[in-house]
Amino acid sequence: MIEQEKQAYDESQIQVLEGLEAVRKRPGMYIGSTGSRGLHHLVYEIVDNSIDEALQGVCKNINVTIHVDNSITVVDDGRGMPVGIHPKMGKPTIEVIMTVLHAGGKFGGGGYKVSGGLHGVGASVVNALSEICEVIVTREGSIWKQTFSRGHVKSDFEKIGEAEGHGTTVHFKPDAEIFEELEYDYDTLAQRLRELAFLNKGIKINIKDERIDKKEEFCYEGGIKSFVAYLNRNKEKLHEEPIYVEGQKDEYIVEVALQYNDGYVENLFSFANNIDTVEGGTHLVGFKAALTRVFNDYAKKFGHLKESDKNLSGEDIREGLTAVVSVKLTDPQFEGQTKTKLGNTEVRSIVDTIAGDGISVFLEENPAVGKIIIDKALLAARARDAARKARELTRKSVLERTSLPGKLADCSSKDPDECEIYLVEGDSAGGSAKQGRNRRFQAILPLRGKIMNVEKQRLDKILGYQEIRSMITAFGAGIGKDFDVEKIRYDRIIIMTDADVDGAHIRTLLLTFFYRYMKELVENGHVYIAQPPLYKISKNKKDFYAYNDKEKDKVLADIGGQDNNTVIQRYKGLGEMDAGQLWETTMDPEKRTLLQVAVEDAMAADEIFTILMGDKVEPRREFITENARKVVNLDI
Repeated sequence: MIEQEKQAYDESQIQVLEGLEAVRKRPGMYIGSTGSRGLHHLVYEIVDNSIDEALQGVCKNINVTIHVDNSITVVDDGRGMPVGIHPKMGKPTIEVIMTVLHAGGKFGGGGYKVSGGLHGVGASVVNALSEICEVIVTREGSIWKQTFSRGHVKSDFEKIGEAEGHGTTVHFKPDAEIFEELEYDYDTLAQRLRELAFLNKGIKINIKDERIDKKEEFCYEGGIKSFVAYLNRNKEKLHEEPIYVEGQKDEYIVEVALQYNDGYVENLFSFANNIDTVEGGTHLVGFKAALTRVFNDYAKKFGHLKESDKNLSGEDIREGLTAVVSVKLTDPQFEGQTKTKLGNTEVRSIVDTIAGDGISVFLEENPAVGKIIIDKALLAARARDAARKARELTRKSVLERTSLPGKLADCSSKDPDECEIYLVEGDSAGGSAKQGRNRRFQAILPLRGKIMNVEKQRLDKILGYQEIRSMITAFGAGIGKDFDVEKIRYDRIIIMTDADVDGAHIRTLLLTFFYRYMKELVENGHVYIAQPPLYKISKNKKDFYAYNDKEKDKVLADIGGQDNNTVIQRYKGLGEMDAGQLWETTMDPEKRTLLQVAVEDAMAADEIFTILMGDKVEPRREFITENARKVVNLDI
């Protein structure tokens, strides 16, 4: 990485903007939620402070420990928080950092040239939402310590010994009064720490979980080049080495890494000061513009495209592309409170120039790779034209209300907010669902057999498949780049399949299709999975339903155990239920259980769909072996 100029860092650079009163009253404003996401966010905030030290070139090692009581310790070998008295506040600077919102070295005081995190609210917010928070600093030959609780000082700042070296240790235990969930998930934390190690090459990040005696070390000298190789590791790559470009203009540092695979989906991930800009922004716009321009210029220069030919579109050129764009800058402007879109206008042209120049040089030096990528883009262009024609047919049928799919039993309401559609496996279950539903707001679309595995097909082929066309037409919102979530005809799209291996496969096929071609359906929380019962237990002319073995045991205990009058039926499929039973157990909004499908992490989702639905057998076997223990009901 390009070397950062090291900055002085002392009491005078800690600036105070305002107090800490509101955090405990409205924690969601600061950490997103008081559920699992917010709980994990506490760790990220403290780790981000350590990463900020690494960005200044003064920290090489970060260690994160999850303790048995779900408390967390983060240790770094950075400069150590300043230990003097704050000139404006007249109290120890560590106390100011930990108890005053927006107190930090990131507000123009010169302590940090580049920083991520929540811009100074991190440490104080973690303190405010922890029942105990302890800070130990090694600096200037001494060790210093102060303890806090729920945002207040619990013990005075004091020197507790002598020591060489430097660094900060923060130990905290999230407050049970604030959080609905208190258990940390190892994989969630490990994934983010691995990401940070990729984004900051050479930094060593360790995670240790004392609850399950597990630990890992993340350190990548290749940085985001290694990141792209990691993201593509379960895919068939078109060229072995990722293309890597880095450059600096003024105080802007730009890194780009990209590699093509034989798939049909583009995966672009962008970061600004290590923050995952999930909505993209000016850095991503600059990269896309550079990529489209450079590949078209290259294709014409070397005769892959004639001068009279139409240019390849950006979409064609990005088919099968995995790329990471990372920028580091002194004053990032993030649009929206969630900071997921970079807004700095000057970044676009800087990324465009640096990425464009670097990719051009690579293509000149590697013509064989250039030809492979251009050939793929030309195939994509032909397929896109075929898909456009197929889409136009689909769009016509959406506009003509009379041509909704023949087997769709639509609901009478035309208000999408109250409507829902059940995608039902098979005609017999479809028949029961049509009879049992509430016709006012519940629509039923039976699906015959397993739908196409879209992971292995281009859009033009997918649109030739009748079951997929039926769904597109019924939903009414288009597909792929034309998909508009605002136009969907149903607020809830509910997958209702048998509780067996075939049913699970159909669910995965449908989720793959939604995620790849109607992503906003999943991201906006419109997709659900119905939970039909596994057992019907009858005794003394009364019926009870159980959704798993644990519930079955509870029902049996509640009705006085199993005897000659007890009949236990294990459902093999939805078709075994009549219309009344299906309504009562699985479709009645008053009684049913629906699982909402959510995507917390786009990278993790992409990886899972690649493993489960791609061509490589070994990663799939490993994934199933690793995750089999997490499955509650597995019917083979």
